[in-house]
Amino acid sequence: MLEGRALLELAALIPAYPFLRRAPRGDGHPVLVFPGFMASDFSTRTLRRFLRDLGYGAHGWGLGRNLGPSPTIVAGLGERLAALHQRYARRVSLIGWSLGGVYARELSRHLPDAVRQVITLASPFRDLDATNVPRFLRDRRPTHPDEQVLRAALREPVPVPATAIYSRSDGIASWRSCMEEPGPRSENIEVESSHLGIGHHPVVLLTIADRLAQAEGAWKPFVSPAQWRWPFAPRVATTVTAM
Repeated sequence: MLEGRALLELAALIPAYPFLRRAPRGDGHPVLVFPGFMASDFSTRTLRRFLRDLGYGAHGWGLGRNLGPSPTIVAGLGERLAALHQRYARRVSLIGWSLGGVYARELSRHLPDAVRQVITLASPFRDLDATNVPRFLRDRRPTHPDEQVLRAALREPVPVPATAIYSRSDGIASWRSCMEEPGPRSENIEVESSHLGIGHHPVVLLTIADRLAQAEGAWKPFVSPAQWRWPFAPRVATTVTAM
């Protein structure tokens, strides 16, 4: 029932517009955005429009509806990233919503020289089954010869700066499954958001803008604005709670 907030979070963009205009401008580097499970580029349209307005080259994944990591999808992900890297001659920032964040993390492992940073939005990469997604939909995910090996690999830190944005009131994914292991180039940022609305929540948009605005090679952990208070500002998690 908490997911009904998604429409209110979308509507909140209107009164939040004056604050969103204050977001730091981008440097024009490319940003590739991946939708969540069963979603398409339509779901990330608001986020990409916001990023384009800031000056980024924001792009959808262009692979239709996200029905899970089929061989076609896996091949298409690498091709899409390589094409943007070549087109801009710059590293690409990856943003993934839910299952899209798992794709973003794994792409950064396979093509680290093409990736600037990874930002995940409510992505349960620590436990893909820690969700309220119906079993008949989850069973669409291809099986792996050794599921334990796969799950352990997904939790491993990625070779680029990584920001995990999550919500304890997420009605779909367990928030504990969406957190990075602490490290010098990884961080966890908590927001008050639904799962279905986290990609267009005003606080999340401002947080993403802050992360993307960092100069390449000069990544630093997020510092929450002192003048704002929860839940109108994100907060940094210093520890990871065990599953």
